[in-house]
Amino acid sequence: MTARPVSFELNGRPVQAVLAPHRTLLDVLREDFGATEVKEGCGEGVCGTCTVFLDGESVNACTVLAVQVADRSVTTVKGLAPEGELHPLQQRFLEHGASQCGFCTPGMLLVAEEFVRRNPRAERKEIRRALAGNLCRCTGYAKIIDAVAAYAGEAPAVPT
Repeated sequence: MTARPVSFELNGRPVQAVLAPHRTLLDVLREDFGATEVKEGCGEGVCGTCTVFLDGESVNACTVLAVQVADRSVTTVKGLAPEGELHPLQQRFLEHGASQCGFCTPGMLLVAEEFVRRNPRAERKEIRRALAGNLCRCTGYAKIIDAVAAYAGEAPAVPT
């Protein structure tokens, strides 16, 4: 297998790496670019801890080959807001105590932000269903749903 150069945008900045075709986006983000905010959970695409945005859509980085992101945009939770600031959803998580160990939080934030962007003013039942693919072992989800509901109540509608 021949490694090849791959260029893409990571959190708004152009990056490049020479990648073997079998490497996952999760591994490349963590090992090559130090993006340890992208967590490795199951490695099978079922827990949601490795969620990132690929061209604005949430994907499990453990199921995407890194060579597939050539000339595309990848956003981790660090790319949600300018450095040193919190995204409004992150602020709601903080206010509602929605993070305990923090392991699931980056994936939860990205999935929730994408959902609310598409479904402004979402109701709790819809939020719960949207977050079903992201596993949390600490919170029991109530505080996470509280935070997302608070954010959904203030998030502006985004044209699709």
